[in-house]
Amino acid sequence: MIVSFEGVDGAGKNTLVTAVEKELVEREVPVARIAFPRYEESHPAMLAREALHENLGDLIHSVHGMAALFALDRAEIGADLAGFDADGYVILIDRYTASNVAYSAARVGGDVAEVGEWVTQLEQEKLGIPAPDLQILVDVEAEVAGQRAESREAQDQTRARDAYERDSSLQERTVCAYRALAEQQWLSPWVTVDSTGDDYEARAAKVADLLEEMRG
Repeated sequence: MIVSFEGVDGAGKNTLVTAVEKELVEREVPVARIAFPRYEESHPAMLAREALHENLGDLIHSVHGMAALFALDRAEIGADLAGFDADGYVILIDRYTASNVAYSAARVGGDVAEVGEWVTQLEQEKLGIPAPDLQILVDVEAEVAGQRAESREAQDQTRARDAYERDSSLQERTVCAYRALAEQQWLSPWVTVDSTGDDYEARAAKVADLLEEMRG
């Protein structure tokens, strides 16, 4: 089962994924975990990071170019994801295909359904990236997410915000795009988790209950 956790920078995806992973391990559920972009492992992701920090000329201004790099990052291990899925693992993914839709739609100001169609053609149809079985929107207001990202940057110099993260207007539009995707149940079922507070253990337990129910 492929489960993606979606949301803007600072939404709390990593924290929730960590808590859900712990919960599933305690329940003896086979689990695998990965986060995209894989900046330290994938050449397309490395190029995307350079662009996000404005080190590759005007590449960052190309919505389709950036989306293609993120898609190629996922495509590199698409077969591995399918293999773990076939072996019965619950695969927890911090950001997946929907992130390409949300950020691309936010950047171009387009309809998420139209952008989603293009991204699906690219990722699932052309590159063969397996679709998620469940998508979890880690939902929070853009202002709260931005404050978290700023705090993270201040505490860790290696976590400097990139051009997307510094653009508060883009983050607000991306929150709206994610919510639209969840409302439309785009590509596969969506569940929304309110990430405003700090009670991640309780949220993780509810998510784990749902995943066990889906596994049957």
